[in-house]
Amino acid sequence: MDRVWAFPPRGASRHAAFSILGGNALRGNIVLEYQPRTYRDYRDSGRFCTFRVTVETTDLYVKALCPLERETEQLVRECRGQIEAAIARRPEFLASLTPIEEDPRDSPVAMQMIRAAAKAGTGPMAAVAGAVAEFVGRSLLALSPEIIIENGGDIFARVDAPFVCGLFAGSSPFSNRLGFKIDPTGLPVGICTSSATVGPSRSFGRADAAVVVSYDVALADAMATALGNRIHGYSDLRKGVEWAMTIPGVKGALAVLGDKMAVLGEIELTPVSP
Repeated sequence: MDRVWAFPPRGASRHAAFSILGGNALRGNIVLEYQPRTYRDYRDSGRFCTFRVTVETTDLYVKALCPLERETEQLVRECRGQIEAAIARRPEFLASLTPIEEDPRDSPVAMQMIRAAAKAGTGPMAAVAGAVAEFVGRSLLALSPEIIIENGGDIFARVDAPFVCGLFAGSSPFSNRLGFKIDPTGLPVGICTSSATVGPSRSFGRADAAVVVSYDVALADAMATALGNRIHGYSDLRKGVEWAMTIPGVKGALAVLGDKMAVLGEIELTPVSP
């Protein structure tokens, strides 16, 4: 069974997603920059061709049925162009920490991010990594009917056989010991995470990992950010995942703080070995 280590060093704050766009992002005294993806597993089962594509600070880890590096790079550039155009026209698209109004001039990717943020109560950039993963993944399905794309801890997956996403939760005892079994449904699925204890970003919470599953990857990304920001103590774990499950489109939610975990919805945990 294929395995992807899905949950990497990135903060649970709404600032975390800024690192995908051009160079370093500076906000207040927080500098966000590219972080090495040390959690990735490049071992190949023979089922997939595994490769990496980077464009500026966008760094994708891809498992596809055939080599698609050139096509993936072109799609990343197209997607980044849509997001950068939205930022150039409306600076609040980048800077806002709360939802912003829709603009009919926005591109499909920008509109998806705005709508995801509206549900999660975040700024649009909280959904950026998931939106990029989904745009690239859906576009590549015509060339590879099975595909897994990981973008800074946010996963787009469409598979015909089960695979496991490993849980990386910093110093938590659950880290690298538990994973999520993803069964094929015929539909692409998003699995996204945020962490307050690993990575350089400022966090509004304390979760070692906040994970959300949705068929809308941008929504899963924004919701993982929002869920992580709600976890300040053990008593918040259950309340946080219960809140996440009230949001239309969320299929599963998990939150980890130290040696405690809360999970609800369509998440099947399974032991994994490092």
